[in-house]
Amino acid sequence: MNALMDWLKHLSRICGFETADSFPPGHAYARTRWVGAYFDIASDVKPDEVERRICDAIANTPLVFAHITNPTPRMQRALLGVIETRLRHNHRNDAAPLAALLIKAYQSPHTMECMPGLRHAIDSTRDEEAPYRVNALLAFLADDTQAPFDVIEMRP
Repeated sequence: MNALMDWLKHLSRICGFETADSFPPGHAYARTRWVGAYFDIASDVKPDEVERRICDAIANTPLVFAHITNPTPRMQRALLGVIETRLRHNHRNDAAPLAALLIKAYQSPHTMECMPGLRHAIDSTRDEEAPYRVNALLAFLADDTQAPFDVIEMRP
């Protein structure tokens, strides 16, 4: 009976009847998880397309980033793009909640760094209050010497 149930679950996943909430086992970002209700991605969608759809969702509604655990570097760069746009248009108050989401994502040691120095910038304020941490991160991201979108992504 267990073998039959396992086979039916596998068949359901292959046919796309389930909503995906992670990459398949063995994938480079297998630790990345998301709440399926916020992204509604069928389980038969290829991993690259899944990541693209999640990045599009982040670009359109950046607060969905809160529903991702161990986001991939590409997902983080999608959020950084929104933060950069808001900083460029002097909407610092709108960028602050997004920076807080990024800080929260880096609480996990399994979150891969998407740009050099980002983890250090976040970890260096670990003992500070939340507003200070957010302001320090926004200052780091606003620094003209940073080039977050020129980073080449490497898969582990």
